Amino acid sequence: MDLISAKEAALQWDISQRRVLVLCSEGRIPGAQIVGNSWVIPRRSKKPNDARTIKARNKTNEAKPFLKWAGGKGQLLNEISKYYPFTKKKHIKKYAEPFVGGGAVLFDILNKYDVDEVYISDINAELINTYITIRDNPEELISLLKCMENEYLPLDTLKRKEAYISKRACFNELKRDGFKNVELAALMIFLNKTCFNGLYRVNRKGEYNVPMGAYKNPQICNANNLLLVSKKLQNANIVCGDYKDSASFIDDRTFVYLDPPYRPLTKTASFTSYTEHLFDDDKQLELANFVQLLDNKGAKIVVSNSDPKNTNEEDNFFENAYANQNIKRVSAMRMINRNSNKRGRISELLISNF
Repeated sequence: MDLISAKEAALQWDISQRRVLVLCSEGRIPGAQIVGNSWVIPRRSKKPNDARTIKARNKTNEAKPFLKWAGGKGQLLNEISKYYPFTKKKHIKKYAEPFVGGGAVLFDILNKYDVDEVYISDINAELINTYITIRDNPEELISLLKCMENEYLPLDTLKRKEAYISKRACFNELKRDGFKNVELAALMIFLNKTCFNGLYRVNRKGEYNVPMGAYKNPQICNANNLLLVSKKLQNANIVCGDYKDSASFIDDRTFVYLDPPYRPLTKTASFTSYTEHLFDDDKQLELANFVQLLDNKGAKIVVSNSDPKNTNEEDNFFENAYANQNIKRVSAMRMINRNSNKRGRISELLISNF
């Protein structure tokens, strides 16, 4: 069988390589298989319908994550959802998600269950500003995004790059000056939809420094989804702060999902720069102690993280850190690696106290 790489398929179908890898992992490309650590695809394969058209989105009343987010949990929802306790434990009426990020688990839960109280937080101030803006002022946000979309899409590549760099500079200026407003939220979404691979990365000065992506027709303004997200967030307590601040909200009626920056699998694989703050092994152990505190309160808890045994079978860091909890290994697609040959399926950890 004549096989091609995911990168070649992406060029052939005029979609991103990231999207090809997702379609492979979802089993939607017949004959796709892993050779070594990489997906390969039959050359004669046809581009699958990915069900992400505007019409498809508008047929549902389900809110979806409004940002692409590195390490997002969309592909693991089937595994994580097995832990949802809302129908099994009738007294669980609250949900907390520190490290909310793109919110894949958050919106999955809000679409499926009526939760009495919700608490979400993140240390990324610009991300939290965007959540709050969508909740409180979606119409003005949509208006700004639609203007940005109408200005950006007709441009050629060179003019798009100029526009992108200009808006990135504006975003960093607002960020540096501490502004929290609709313009900052609109720029956050614009940059996320037009940058390379939807990354959020900052340098040591706290400046967003991701280059422009190569998307031909990015959807910068998904008004329908933003309105749905706004509706879902109306009763949410949205906090910019450390995950430990959630302790006062969490009790024995709460389901907690924690998705911290992952522990790097190798010394050169670290990708923790969502903010200026690093999340090293000492921070991972602090989180494990926090989980034990919540366990003592009677909360139901799930934590996700990387699996060190992908690269070192002798590495028992998480087994030791979470000695009192249950650890399950699940399969996931590695989406961020400069070497496409190393973007294969790996195992990740789901750690729970039940």
